[in-house]
Amino acid sequence: MILPIVAYGDPVLRKEGEDIEADYPGLQELIDNMYETMYNAHGVGLAAPQIGKSIRLFVVDTSGFVEEGEEDVEGLNSFKKVFINAEIIEEDGDDFVFNEGCLSIPDVRGDVDRPERIVIRYRDREWNEHEETYEGLKARVIQHEYDHIDGILFTDYLSPLRKNMLKKKLNNISKGQIKVGYRMKFPFAK
Repeated sequence: MILPIVAYGDPVLRKEGEDIEADYPGLQELIDNMYETMYNAHGVGLAAPQIGKSIRLFVVDTSGFVEEGEEDVEGLNSFKKVFINAEIIEEDGDDFVFNEGCLSIPDVRGDVDRPERIVIRYRDREWNEHEETYEGLKARVIQHEYDHIDGILFTDYLSPLRKNMLKKKLNNISKGQIKVGYRMKFPFAK
C-alpha cells in the first residue's frame, strides 16, 4: 500500500525515533509498504518518520542512481536493505559534497558535506544483527535516512544564507502549496 509522505513542517520529522522490538505490530507489512511508497515517489531511501511513525526504521534501494547501460562501479544496483534500530558507530574519511534532496521536501535540493565512510550496527527485517562498513553513495544514503530517525533534515546542514533563500519555499511545502507526483500529508494545508 502506498502511504502518504509527511511534508516538511510536520513535528514527527523532528522527533528522535524509538527503538522497536521484533514483534512490532505489522512490521513486515510496514516494510513492504515503505518500499512501495518509496518506489512510487522515485526515491532511493525512506525513513519511518517520513510516513508519520517515530520509530528507528528505514529502507534503502540505490538502484535509482544507476542509469540504464551505465557501469555500476559502486554496486548500487544491488543495494537494497532494511535498517532497524540502526546506530552509526563510526564516521570517517574525507567529507564529500553531494547535492541532496528529500521526499519530504519536494523540489528543494542542497549541497551537503558528509563523511565518505561509516560503520553501522543494525537489525535486518529477519531481526539478524549486522555491523557493516559502507562508503561513497551507499554511506551517503544511509546517513541521510539515519538523520531522519534522529529528527534531522538535510536542510539543517545548509548555510544560513541558503536556508534564508529557501524559507518561503519551505513554508509553501508545509502548507501544501506545491505540486508533487506522489501522495503527501501537509501539516498546515487548508
